[in-house]
Amino acid sequence: MRFRTEDRQYIAAFSYASLTDVVLQLLIFFLLSSAFVVQSGVKVQLPKAGPAETETKSTIIVSVNAQGEIFINTEPVALDVLPGRVRLLLADRPDQLVILQADRTVSLQRAVEAMDAVKAGGGSRFLIATEPLEQQ
Repeated sequence: MRFRTEDRQYIAAFSYASLTDVVLQLLIFFLLSSAFVVQSGVKVQLPKAGPAETETKSTIIVSVNAQGEIFINTEPVALDVLPGRVRLLLADRPDQLVILQADRTVSLQRAVEAMDAVKAGGGSRFLIATEPLEQQ
């Protein structure tokens, strides 16, 4: 029996084809999964209590009820006093989130006045509270 004793030369190139396939699959996965995070509409109809509690220490909740009265968390406050109260609440944590809850029967003007007063008090991060859309 005779064995071949040839010198075998190896190719010193790396095939990127499989790595490219994996990267493209990951890209497609993240693009598709991020499409489900975006909400397609806002239906303002408050209040409804949910089972989950939000952390109220890191947020300031400004509410406007159906009569147009303004509240910070649960305490009633006048519109001209609102900037000063917000400034006091933002003194230790200026990056706090401000959630605006307005009854659906309140005029848009009154809700914007409350939002402007919070901005005058130094609030820069806003969320407008809404109910989730009902599936048809």
